[in-house]
Amino acid sequence: MSGTTLHARFIGSWPKVDIMPAGVLPEFAFIGRSNVGKSSLINMLCGRKNLAHTSANPGKTQTINLFEINGTWNIADLPGYGYARVSKEKRGSFEAMIRNYFQKRSNLYCAFVLVDSRIPPQPIDLEFIRWLGSNGVPLAIIYTKADQKRKKELEAKLQAIREALQQDWEELPMQFISSAEDDIGREELIAFMASAEKKS
Repeated sequence: MSGTTLHARFIGSWPKVDIMPAGVLPEFAFIGRSNVGKSSLINMLCGRKNLAHTSANPGKTQTINLFEINGTWNIADLPGYGYARVSKEKRGSFEAMIRNYFQKRSNLYCAFVLVDSRIPPQPIDLEFIRWLGSNGVPLAIIYTKADQKRKKELEAKLQAIREALQQDWEELPMQFISSAEDDIGREELIAFMASAEKKS
């Protein structure tokens, strides 16, 4: 993998934000529907195959997993929302964990919401993005799996998602296009995260 080198250190995993160590470095949270490609994207960004554990089965991530990057910012890998092969009670605890994290984590710099670029706008994605916005959480959208569509088809899918978002947003959040397989978007995302280091 060419480009910027990141040094990632696993800090730990926690079932809720209240028992996490106090945050000092700027933190970027990665979240999206189950199986949207979140762990694969984190691995691609960090240049590591198994930093974040990937699985063909939704619901692999069940805790808040924290990584320190270059000693200057953190990545938080959060459980996916939506479908997962867990009980209704467990899904409810995931939702509470996620909402508490975004409402209480004082060093959160940006929430990266991952959206599958291959499919039409999903109500659960739009609802979650709306919730973040209404709670004043800074966010950006990352369109994943962009390698699996031709450029014209991809743009049509993205335009449909943007039009759905515009029903709630006068100005859309920042957006990135990514592919974990082809390293698409890697340098742009790293540059964005590095900008937090310069401001802190």
